[in-house]
Amino acid sequence: MKNLKDLQIVFMGTPEFAVASLDKLVQAGCNIVGVITAPDKPGGRGMDLQQSDVKKYAVQHGLNVLQPEKLKNPEFLETLKALHADVQVVVAFRMLPEVVWNMPPMGTINVHGSLLPQYRGAAPINWAIINGEKETGVTTFKLQQEIDTGNILMQQSLAIGEDESVGEVHDRMKIAGADLLLKTMEALVAGNLTEQVQDSTESSEIEKAAAEKLLKHAPKIFTETCLINWTKPMEDVYNLIRGLSPYPAAFTFLDGKKMKVYKAVKIFTTPSIKPGEFETDKKTFLQFACTDGYISIKELQLEGKKKMMVEDFLRGYRWPA
Repeated sequence: MKNLKDLQIVFMGTPEFAVASLDKLVQAGCNIVGVITAPDKPGGRGMDLQQSDVKKYAVQHGLNVLQPEKLKNPEFLETLKALHADVQVVVAFRMLPEVVWNMPPMGTINVHGSLLPQYRGAAPINWAIINGEKETGVTTFKLQQEIDTGNILMQQSLAIGEDESVGEVHDRMKIAGADLLLKTMEALVAGNLTEQVQDSTESSEIEKAAAEKLLKHAPKIFTETCLINWTKPMEDVYNLIRGLSPYPAAFTFLDGKKMKVYKAVKIFTTPSIKPGEFETDKKTFLQFACTDGYISIKELQLEGKKKMMVEDFLRGYRWPA
């Protein structure tokens, strides 16, 4: 098989990040025989059924959509098998059982938002920024049993700007990921892909343990991850805010109310107040003390209110007597 268009592809993905990769394959004239995405879920004020971004795209382009509740459902597996896919592509989807990822003869290729083996897990872009990395990247790899551990196919590095938010890196990375996926698929059909093992099975247990210590992980983001700890250094707090903006957003409390922080700047001045306390002129600035400086908040959202710039917030905020 020498032509990419001869390949029968099943694509699996759910959020907006995955749409760029699906679109890249469609624009390249690939034969997408099926699109697997999450079931519609109630959402919004009216709790109407919401379609995933991938489903919206697939429907607009007349693609065959499957939305299984359970990936081991026998009926779904029969339907999937009947598509006779040569290869499956996974971008930002849930974990696949072996019966699914092992089905196509050419395997299942995953696009992951980090330079594996670093930042395996559900939130690689977030954690790279939270940890203050200057570089991240995107990896295509072959799926196998353990999460994000399959053989690496291709990688592309991506610089992280000093003040970039996760939203900004996400938007650049989805394009980089789509480009890398297409290159990977072209190399796959040309038969010149070289697989690189992430973890050597021949390594001793001691060597494996040493390698594991060097790995940085990217677990799912929970509410407690998002709570700002003002006793940490200013740089750490700033990176947390960047790494969670615009979603799910770092937060603190102002007069007992939850306040999400979307944008901030660092103030390199030794604080005259305790970490977690704030200063404001009630007109133009609101800054919280860390151990070694201030974080001046620029864009925020107080619970029950809309997102706004700090000056607009301060103009309308009623301070407790």
